[in-house]
Amino acid sequence: MPTDSSSNPTASSRLAPSPTGALHLGNARTFLVNWALAKTRGWRLVLRMEDLDGPRIKPGSEAEASELLAWMGLDWAGPPLTQSDDLSPYREAMQHLCDAGHVFPCALSRGEIKSAASAPQEGATDSAYPTSLRPETAGSSIAFLEEDHNYRFLVPDTTVVINDHFAGDHAFDLAGTTGDFVTWTRRATPAYQLSVVVDDIRQDVTDVVRGDDLLESAARQTLIYNALGHPPPRWWHLPLVLGPDGHRLAKRHGDTRLSAFRRLGMTAPRLIGLLATWCGCSSALQEMTMAEFLDAFDLDRIPRDPITFTEQEYAWLVSSS
Repeated sequence: MPTDSSSNPTASSRLAPSPTGALHLGNARTFLVNWALAKTRGWRLVLRMEDLDGPRIKPGSEAEASELLAWMGLDWAGPPLTQSDDLSPYREAMQHLCDAGHVFPCALSRGEIKSAASAPQEGATDSAYPTSLRPETAGSSIAFLEEDHNYRFLVPDTTVVINDHFAGDHAFDLAGTTGDFVTWTRRATPAYQLSVVVDDIRQDVTDVVRGDDLLESAARQTLIYNALGHPPPRWWHLPLVLGPDGHRLAKRHGDTRLSAFRRLGMTAPRLIGLLATWCGCSSALQEMTMAEFLDAFDLDRIPRDPITFTEQEYAWLVSSS
């Protein structure tokens, strides 16, 4: 196993499966790389269940996610943090944002926002929240009232640069691409962008490892970190795993959940063997233990381009020999 000069025993990262859906092969690769980085660099690794997505939460999925991660051979420090257990940290963060004038209430529907955003006078994009819809109080200190409306973050007209330790530097014009984004929902729960920042702060997370489809989210979250007076973590965004059609793994590619493959006969060493080829740790499909994977792991070997899950790999994954 290669040594790493960036080893830092005070650093911490997190595994954050979502109970809105079962773990699939793309998740497994990201979590495995995250775990290996923590092991080789001396990071503390914690577990979090992000279960604030209301009706989309699937009963029993939290327990299934923990069981599958352990079945793979992953381990972490302490019990998991479950977001829905205590909303007070998110309310405290929202109060801070309201006091500082970083957010404003928005009762408009998606249809009303889309209609305004697509008007010719609003300019460049159909997706960004138009500045013309900001209330007169935007930028001022306001009360945080958990009423039937969203709160949006006041996005500055500046470029946000993400210095990513794997994907490199990326610059985002959030004012032009997303506009003022939601931090608190009309369901009286924090939106994703706020909740993950608050959780990473309270779990002392210094390094975030995830798919590069969340690079723009890193820019939005950086704004929230800055507004809360906390430095953002180090970012590590990995290329996605795609289906044979070149699109990210989804239902159209069949059932790619770990639980489904396990029912078809997939063993943990066979899964690790497949993920090892996707991480550049093995040139051929062969069963591998977690110890063998960790010994072969080298961040520099991970491909910089997206990975394609092939039909041949599918057949090998569920074969018995």
